[in-house]
Amino acid sequence: MELNSILATDCGSTTTKAILIEKVNDEYRLRVRGEAPTTVEAPFEDVTKGVLNAVMEVEELSGRKLLEDGKIITPQNGNTGVDVYVSTSSAGGGLQMMVAGVVKSMTGESAERAALGAGSIVMDVLASNDGRLPHEKISRIRQLRPDMILLSGGIDGGTTKHVAELAEILAAANPKPRLGQNYKLPVIYAGNKKAQDTIKETLGEITDLDIVDNIRPVLERENLGPSRDKIHDLFMEHVMAQAPGYKKLMSWTDAPIMPTPGAVGSLIEMIAREENIQVVGVDIGGATTDIFSVFEGQFNRTVSANLGMSYSVCNVLAEAGLDNVLRWVPMDINRGELNNRIGNKMIRPTTVPQSLEELIIEQAIAREALRLSFIQHKEFAVSLKGIQKERTISDAFEQSATGETLVNMMALDLMVGSGGVLSHAPRREQAARMLIDAFLPEGITQLAVDSIFMMPQLGVLANIDKEGIAESARRAALEVFEKDCLIRLGTCLAPVGKIKPGAQLLTTTLTFKDGHTETHEIKAGELKMIQAPYEPIKAQLIPAKNMDIGAGKGVSIDTEIYGGVVGILIDGRGRPLVLPAESDERIHQLTRWSQAVNEYPEIQS
Repeated sequence: MELNSILATDCGSTTTKAILIEKVNDEYRLRVRGEAPTTVEAPFEDVTKGVLNAVMEVEELSGRKLLEDGKIITPQNGNTGVDVYVSTSSAGGGLQMMVAGVVKSMTGESAERAALGAGSIVMDVLASNDGRLPHEKISRIRQLRPDMILLSGGIDGGTTKHVAELAEILAAANPKPRLGQNYKLPVIYAGNKKAQDTIKETLGEITDLDIVDNIRPVLERENLGPSRDKIHDLFMEHVMAQAPGYKKLMSWTDAPIMPTPGAVGSLIEMIAREENIQVVGVDIGGATTDIFSVFEGQFNRTVSANLGMSYSVCNVLAEAGLDNVLRWVPMDINRGELNNRIGNKMIRPTTVPQSLEELIIEQAIAREALRLSFIQHKEFAVSLKGIQKERTISDAFEQSATGETLVNMMALDLMVGSGGVLSHAPRREQAARMLIDAFLPEGITQLAVDSIFMMPQLGVLANIDKEGIAESARRAALEVFEKDCLIRLGTCLAPVGKIKPGAQLLTTTLTFKDGHTETHEIKAGELKMIQAPYEPIKAQLIPAKNMDIGAGKGVSIDTEIYGGVVGILIDGRGRPLVLPAESDERIHQLTRWSQAVNEYPEIQS
């Protein structure tokens, strides 16, 4: 069946967003968008009310009748109703999980990767070797009250002693779920096959136990798919079913409701696979910052649950330190006043900057939140190298790290930014600068932002597996992502190597579509913007002999790059980026860079 119209909603913790996608001239395009406050809490306690209010706005803007008797009309009939309705949700705090593994840096980490990839917030990782006594683990489980627990440990056929001990601890804690009093807590066992009977015996009666394939069947290989799929299923059956109004919402949708971050991750994973590229995506919110990456075909997601732009803004200040925030502010500012402004943002999370100074401070904090979240992500997104089959369990207990990080900035092809501070920055140049300053891309990297945060809805749309409509839904998700969701900012060119002040780092010759050619040189410490539309541009990149632009030191590259709404940014500031310690010198340097990319036109030198 060919789809002609699709309605998708995302029930966030504060706002419910709805989009209408229609087929126009044989291509899928975003038609309109509406939003309304989420109604999961008192006095409404029915999530469908917020959904209907957001859909009502879409109905008014599009002129298409979508609602009848308080329900969404499906399938489409003329100019009434839609063919498909789907939804994602992070209302009610999203999906909160605990994971447990025998060895913290191995099965514990694999279980955490599975849970994060499925769109959950991991509240804690329990492990046999985490240094806590059994009674401390028991009291931690009771205190946190997760929505579900993922238990893993041991390779297939190995020792069962340690994973059995973890199951005993779970049984002793007898945890009660956060939502709903009349059902047992869901527990997924994804460990050593040999221990399945023991686990059933220990946890079968007191929890709602599901057994899936082992997350680490052998030490050298992860198998996260079955666990991630089961987490999605249980999220629907238990967590969503207990939240106010979700049973009704589930009866309306044509595909299972997905956790919002799980849907975003799924979309990024699909884009990387379709285009065979390495991708980093970020969603910076009020309370958390999510980072997604695909390198060497391996998907990873991390949640920095204490780094955000409103509720968690004081945590960013505490973790980064005032000096690290101030280093991005191109003006003299009283430190006490800065502290007060940041505190005000936490108390009044929905406020937006009212002056240029406030905007600059907010964007300085965003750089630090993104930088710190990315450090956490790189530590977590690691390969499974260096683990040998013949190692004993005692060797494994001493293993402190799983392997090297998969994140290779020189190999990165595309970086996508999302979340209010990036998507709604007054100037796109500001979003580009925040991404470059926080992530420090190397070589040749395309930059983009999500225009109106519709990646969750497109992610759930791409995952419809209903016979007859799956192919059309996937095509719609990809076409709308490419044409309406992504705003292409341009390309960052960043040569890497040891730099001397004032030395020439890179010569760039660009041949545009209309045939005209431009040559640009970049010196150490410079940042340069070249206006160029989003179209293929032939580029000859000649690095200095000690610099690398992607092919090795001193090796030139002939390639094709793309401009965008910002254009081509050539970054000669070096990696890592070191700012002057002296205040006046630093402010002068920041002002030069801002003017070079027209970031804050109001700032005069």
